[in-house]
Amino acid sequence: MERYFVGVDLGATSGRVILAALSGQGITLEVLHRFPNRLLPVGKRYYWNIYTLYEEILHGLELAGRRRLPITSIGIDTWGVDFACVGADGEILGFPRAYRDPFTHGMPEAYFAEVLPREAVYTATGIQIMPFNSLYQLYALQCERSSALHAARRLLFMPDALSYLLTGRMVTEYTIASTSQLLNPRTKRIEGRLLEGMGLSPELFPPVVMPGHRIGTLRPDVAAACGLPQVTVIAVAGHDTASAVAAVPAENERFAYLSSGTWSLMGIEIREPMITPQTAACNFTNEGGVDGTVRLLKNITGMWLLEQCREAWRRQNRDYSYDEIVRMTRRTPPSPAVVDPDAAEFASPTDMPQAIRTWCAAHGVAVPKDDAAMMRLIFDSLAAKYASVLDTLRDVAPFPIERLHVIGGGARNELLNQMTADAVGLPVVAGPDEATALGNILIQARAAGMTASLEEMRSYIRRSIETKIYQPNHP
Repeated sequence: MERYFVGVDLGATSGRVILAALSGQGITLEVLHRFPNRLLPVGKRYYWNIYTLYEEILHGLELAGRRRLPITSIGIDTWGVDFACVGADGEILGFPRAYRDPFTHGMPEAYFAEVLPREAVYTATGIQIMPFNSLYQLYALQCERSSALHAARRLLFMPDALSYLLTGRMVTEYTIASTSQLLNPRTKRIEGRLLEGMGLSPELFPPVVMPGHRIGTLRPDVAAACGLPQVTVIAVAGHDTASAVAAVPAENERFAYLSSGTWSLMGIEIREPMITPQTAACNFTNEGGVDGTVRLLKNITGMWLLEQCREAWRRQNRDYSYDEIVRMTRRTPPSPAVVDPDAAEFASPTDMPQAIRTWCAAHGVAVPKDDAAMMRLIFDSLAAKYASVLDTLRDVAPFPIERLHVIGGGARNELLNQMTADAVGLPVVAGPDEATALGNILIQARAAGMTASLEEMRSYIRRSIETKIYQPNHP
């Protein structure tokens, strides 16, 4: 007998509403609705249009309603750190600020000087210091004397805010909260002193719930508008990477993962947070996972460099397809040296190729002579960065790392997967490319009693999808 679930997967550039059918034979996914997610610039500020996202989700649910299928539940995952302010009357106050808004530049240093020192913040949270973390967004809003924050009675992270619009119920889901640098990974609760030191209360956040928690059901008006009954809404692993890691088809704990896309997140899965001088020096982050696990990982700039180069080349009437990029990269000799994909100069340049050329010139690296050389430099640099981070993970992991699982859109990137296998000297297992959607759906299936554990979920994934293994040819 088939069971049906709806997964909403929102990234920083696009979103999808997915219908999944699960049975003893496996899982099938169908994208019912795909839509863009664009930053909303207003003056010098950048926002997310949460109401447009809500409208697109409703359209996807309406398409699901037209199927007349018995939908078991709905779950939403999104990118991390961003949040909405909710007033005393339950209304969302304005638009949520976007993590790419430059209003947080310099905020970590100001926070460390005025509220708590850097070491205390990392010791309390185990989270990589990045300016756009929710902690520094809140501090920046306080410095701006934000009227929305001043009037807020609740703060909801993006998947929790959208689930609230569907159900009228407020929660703080564990994995999405863990991206904020506000959560204590030992207690799995909001760390009050991080907020109280800047005049805010931890009571702004609803109670923390774990993946699989039943938030509520669709509001009657929402259900009627979508042609659905009052379907249950589940708090899945609200952070898209946490949902993706739940879908890693690993057979044991001795693996590292690389969630590969615009951002690359490389890490291991452990049972307890690892907060040490070494992880602090390496700027590793301890984020939440399914079953109370911890994802010890590092955020790495991924295909952002190539995506932004493609945009710049398109403006100059050079529009390369992905197949062309692979062909051009394959026949270009390896780069004599590499760039650091995480360099600050690459965060948001107006002309990425020029930013890379300028960085190379300033650091004694050969400047790419043409577009093909630029492509090769980006691929070589990413593979080298992955190898460097994995070496550090090997030093701290409580188990030997035997293989690297590549999940997400990057699992389809055969050239980079082979280059990564060569760079790290380990087998690279590519797939599933739809890891986030699969993790989202399987957490719902577990809440419905179809699986009993994370291990069973991963076993189900292994039976349902094909993976490809890349052996290191030239380590």
